Amino acid sequence: MRISFCSSLLVLMGICSLLLQYSISVASGQHFGDQQSSMLQFKDSLKFDTDRSTKLAHWNPSVDCCLWEGVSCDKGLVIGLDLSNESISDSCSLQTLDLDGNQLQGELPKSLTKCAAQLEVLDIGNNQIQDAFPCYLKNIHTLRVLILRSNQFYGPINCLDANATWSMLQILDLASNEFVGKFPIHYFPNWKAMIETENKTQSQLKHLQYEVLPFGVYYQNMVTVTTKSLQLELVKILTIFTSLDFSSNNFDEPIPGELGEFTALYTLNLSHNAFTGKIPQALGKLSHLESLDLSSNKLTGEIPLQLADGLIFLSTLNLSFNQLVGRIPQIKQFTTLPENSFKGNIGLCGSPLKEKCTESVPSSPTSEESHSNSGNAIDWNFLSAELGFVSGFGILVGPLIFWKRWRIFYYNCLDDIFFKMCPRLYIRIENRGRRARRNRGRQPQRNQGRRR
Repeated sequence: MRISFCSSLLVLMGICSLLLQYSISVASGQHFGDQQSSMLQFKDSLKFDTDRSTKLAHWNPSVDCCLWEGVSCDKGLVIGLDLSNESISDSCSLQTLDLDGNQLQGELPKSLTKCAAQLEVLDIGNNQIQDAFPCYLKNIHTLRVLILRSNQFYGPINCLDANATWSMLQILDLASNEFVGKFPIHYFPNWKAMIETENKTQSQLKHLQYEVLPFGVYYQNMVTVTTKSLQLELVKILTIFTSLDFSSNNFDEPIPGELGEFTALYTLNLSHNAFTGKIPQALGKLSHLESLDLSSNKLTGEIPLQLADGLIFLSTLNLSFNQLVGRIPQIKQFTTLPENSFKGNIGLCGSPLKEKCTESVPSSPTSEESHSNSGNAIDWNFLSAELGFVSGFGILVGPLIFWKRWRIFYYNCLDDIFFKMCPRLYIRIENRGRRARRNRGRQPQRNQGRRR
């Protein structure tokens, strides 16, 4: 079923609007208990005149929600809602809006800004929404989870500024859209939930949940994220779990080193874009990172040694199908990675790839200066080999040429060694030498006798 994504739809899913003057319908896959709790949460988020209400005011928690006024059901599932003439105001106290996996079309309504006071989770993934990046969402300072994946969002993301704090944002998923241009980095410093601080301790561990009934019934947030190349359904969202997914878009230019400031990040996916340049050494600062996917880009250069040295909790790495070169670092977590993590890079060598490195392949650089000064750098490996050969040759041969006593001593030592190794052969050669010397001594005597 296809639904136009307008303000009236948002009322159905929990957004209060002034445009509630007609009926709308939506498919739901929730069980009875779940959908009844969601409907009650939806009712509590609305502000309406109870004296004039003929529907919402009579929703009884002890009665099947399919029997409520204004609710339409099919086989026990809510499929329609009619809240016309309910005198609903245009304010909003919604905390969660989950519209994942429908067939919603059109643009994302700007009336979402009316929920800026309390909205924490916004999931509209896996729909057919056609719109530019919703810049007005920057005014929702309470936002913790924003999922726009698998829609038809397009264009650059250049509307956010320093005033777009999003200081509580911990999950941002923009995957599988048509975003283009430069990576949005101007507002990174404001995403404080992704930056580890001393105050972020285990004592602050909790889940995102909301009380929907006064006698202690809680609604648990549930979203689907992609991590370690798998789609996982987070039934309970920990407030310390952080994830960035910008995969399958058209972002270009080098990956910004500012990402290294997100030291509390657990998952980073930038695959299937058009990123160029080298892998930033600053990514080695992401000490909590467990999954890193930079595959299918246009990255060049060597794998930074800092990446292997700093990512001590890394369990999944994908650098495949880039243009990387050089030796794969063989330290820490990198020694446990499979061949698939590096395939599709013709210039890479070393374990776990089958391509062996030659001696001329240098190790990964250890500082930014090695990149900036590479044009004028001296090849010390080549120079040290030459200096070693010349020095050794001079120390060995020089005394033999210019120092007679050393030369005699050297040859005597060689004779002793040869005699100990092959005594019979040595005696044989020595006897032949003596006979040769005797013959040379007799030859002048014979010549003198002939002359007489």
